[in-house]
Amino acid sequence: MTGDILPDVLEPGLRVVFCGTQAGAASARRGAYYAGPGNKFWLVLHQTGLVPGRLLPEDFRNLPRYGIGLTDVAKRSSGPDSALRGSHFDVAGFKARIAASAPRILAFNGKRAAQVVLGMSEGRLAYGRQAETLAGAEIYILPSTSGAAAGFWSIEPWKQLAMAVTGTIPR
Repeated sequence: MTGDILPDVLEPGLRVVFCGTQAGAASARRGAYYAGPGNKFWLVLHQTGLVPGRLLPEDFRNLPRYGIGLTDVAKRSSGPDSALRGSHFDVAGFKARIAASAPRILAFNGKRAAQVVLGMSEGRLAYGRQAETLAGAEIYILPSTSGAAAGFWSIEPWKQLAMAVTGTIPR
């Protein structure tokens, strides 16, 4: 594959950019972020008050109106994270895209993307706000919204992020 599976949703001045590892198989088929039937991403955006109403995966291009962007570290591959290889990741390109868009917060949807970008072992990564920054952006690591990661799910780090983004306590 020579092109990006899903387009970045990045522009200057965003409050938060969510970064996944790569598009899942359902997302690649539908041409929309977080489109898998068990993925909680769109529900959690609404539950935490980051967006005022429930959005559908096909609404992803409208996220900048809420100060939200989307990207992945592996833009040209899709499927389960277990199929990823080192050659799939474009960390330098990812960092350049984040520097160019300069969001206030960079939020990793799951530890795998954070592990690759930050160069840390998964065991050293904790959910929540990180001490490091990337291109001036605060970094948060969040439990993955993927249905495949349901056993590790907690909405609490997502609520902490929402409070940092909006300045209000999520419902």
